[in-house]
Amino acid sequence: MRICFAAPAGVASFRNRLRAGAHWSMAFFRRARQSPPMEGPMATLTRTLPTALLAASLALAPGVARAQSPASAPASPPPKITLDQAIHYALLRNPSLQAARTTVAQSKAEEVTANLRPNPVLGWDAQFIPLFSPSALTPDTIDNFSQFDMGLSYLFERGKKRQHRLAAAQEATAVTTSQVSDAERTLTFIVAQQFVAVLLAERTLAFAQQNLASFQSTVKISEAQYKAGDISYGDYLKIKLQLLQFELDVSSATLARQQALAGLRQTIGFESVPAGYDVSGTLNYTPLKLQRADLEKMALQLRPDLRAADQGITAAQGQYALAKANGKRDVTFTANYTHLGALNNASLFWTIQLPIFDRNQGEIARTNAAITQAQDSAIAARQQVLTDVSNAYDAVHEDGGSVELYQSGYLKQARDSRDISAYAFQRGGASLLDLLDAERSYRAVELGYFETLASYQLALEQLREAVGARRLP
Repeated sequence: MRICFAAPAGVASFRNRLRAGAHWSMAFFRRARQSPPMEGPMATLTRTLPTALLAASLALAPGVARAQSPASAPASPPPKITLDQAIHYALLRNPSLQAARTTVAQSKAEEVTANLRPNPVLGWDAQFIPLFSPSALTPDTIDNFSQFDMGLSYLFERGKKRQHRLAAAQEATAVTTSQVSDAERTLTFIVAQQFVAVLLAERTLAFAQQNLASFQSTVKISEAQYKAGDISYGDYLKIKLQLLQFELDVSSATLARQQALAGLRQTIGFESVPAGYDVSGTLNYTPLKLQRADLEKMALQLRPDLRAADQGITAAQGQYALAKANGKRDVTFTANYTHLGALNNASLFWTIQLPIFDRNQGEIARTNAAITQAQDSAIAARQQVLTDVSNAYDAVHEDGGSVELYQSGYLKQARDSRDISAYAFQRGGASLLDLLDAERSYRAVELGYFETLASYQLALEQLREAVGARRLP
């Protein structure tokens, strides 16, 4: 029997789907409109009923109002989840991960199969029965001339095959368990990435709504200036047309938020949160204090894919030992009872293959080469871990430096420039071109700052994935 320790198809397919799905998407969103409430017929009813029925209706009115009050009560705010809750839901209910986890149970079932002993074989036969000569079918004929045999045989495995099969199956289970843990690590990063995308979309939407409200005030002031003769009709139209861009920004940001929430809900499981859920969190900047060497040491200890690669070496060695054990020929012992010629006899047999040609040489050579393959794969996995940590560490420091640049004064300068230009334009001290240019610069700087914050948060999540730990000391 051969025990395969390669990555189960379910785990490998799940990891590929996770990596392929780790992208953000942006598009446009159509806002749903609520239907106006229906009016009741109480007024018409009171005008048409007789006086007695009207009194009865008025007496029942408080009960009717109480019955209708829950339906007219304001809707409760949508539930909000944190990043930790989103990760918990994904690890608990993501259907692809649940499917990958079944490979561990399948591997444990293979351990049971590997540990089974051979079944004994029971045989029975009857010979020289005169079925086609009914007249000769007498007790004397059966007792003296017919032959009856009954035997029991059992295969004795040599070379400790069962022990080696069990050890190989257990080593394969250890590899599969580590591979599933690596799939959980990848899924955790996907959830964190999508969560950051939601935070960025919500902050962008809030900024777009703020800009729209601010520019609507500018349009109103410009309208008053046009009516007072302070600006021309052409300048007023230019300002009013610029309002379209702010409205489109709000529409795009709204759709981006809805799509980010939908993608996150799919990853954590539709049953985890309702359709109208929201997230709780902010885009913030906290400098990283750890050194590269400390993170690399942690990654080498914690990364499940590296652990799976190291366990693959042990599993390959177990396969080699099993191949050598399978080269040993097994012995079959048989004990027979025979009734012939009114005599009861016993016979003992044993058989064994002569290993002249087939000594399992090919499988022994293959599994020996697989050990070298597993060792090289472990070296490659170790180098990949160090590369992942190095790249994520550099990305964190690069994005952190960009965030600090924005916070060093560029954000305040962009806001001051916009406010000064708006103030001067309203009092005739600045041109329309100056106002629009200041607005564009302010929006570009603010959006760039939001995206840089999100990029820093994502770099931190990549570093956590590279290290294999959610909590970095």
